[in-house]
Amino acid sequence: QVQLVESGGGLVQAGDSLRLSCAVSGRTFTNYAMGWFRQPPGKEREFVATINWSDGSTYYAASMKGRFTVSRDNTKNTAYLQMNSLKPEDTAVYYCAARYGGQNINAATYRYWGQGTQVTVSS
Repeated sequence: QVQLVESGGGLVQAGDSLRLSCAVSGRTFTNYAMGWFRQPPGKEREFVATINWSDGSTYYAASMKGRFTVSRDNTKNTAYLQMNSLKPEDTAVYYCAARYGGQNINAATYRYWGQGTQVTVSS
């Protein structure tokens, strides 16, 4: 059974940093891409970043590039989202997801999802 479990969310102040983790289990993700998405309160889910599990190549939403960094540790079967210089508008539930094949910004193409972790940034 494939499982993705996020952790690391919380309440922080504007300008702070957080690192989210996504622990994966249940299969080998060598040929998979991992995606990070978020859903702000009252809004639709949006793409944040994605990383190829095999070669570590990454792609970011334009508004996140430079502040957010996605990475993975193959030895720990864990993907990470490092978020710096957080802003109140970054407040959202953050999800990790996995899809077979290459990177994609469309959430509908991801088969496996974590339960989400809340990030709240106060001003």
